[in-house]
Amino acid sequence: MLKKGLLIAAVVAFIVTGSIGGLQAGTDVADTLMMKNDYPHKKSIVTFTHKKHSEEYGTKCGDCHHDADNKPLNDLKMGDDVQKCIECHKKPGEVPKELKKEWKDKKVKKKEKDRLSREFHAEALHDNCRDCHKKHNKKTKTKDAPTTCAKCHPKKE
Repeated sequence: MLKKGLLIAAVVAFIVTGSIGGLQAGTDVADTLMMKNDYPHKKSIVTFTHKKHSEEYGTKCGDCHHDADNKPLNDLKMGDDVQKCIECHKKPGEVPKELKKEWKDKKVKKKEKDRLSREFHAEALHDNCRDCHKKHNKKTKTKDAPTTCAKCHPKKE
């Protein structure tokens, strides 16, 4: 009877821990992420090393992830559900040249242009990554962190 009870307890424990693991699997962060969304990309897709940024470079969650008021989400932990950037930065790609010209003709102020630009998915990502990389390079007096298109978007083969 005792053996049967232990066997049942072991099976139940296995099912429970397996279920919990399965629930978390959908929100675990991969070591490497392809920064791809469902729209045509003009350049190659960036490979982002999440693990390297967080563990080696000390990047905090809130350095990239923010709420609707642009406040950093520093309390994120593995398994938390995090929206993709495109959920809020909904306009695919970069600001079209015609729109930039329109803003220039209307003399839209820089702060407003920056805000409007970040509605575009690629612009929001570029601002976030490039600004952080520039700060890193300035702090370390190096050019370790890429700040140009070709360094993050290698040529397509």
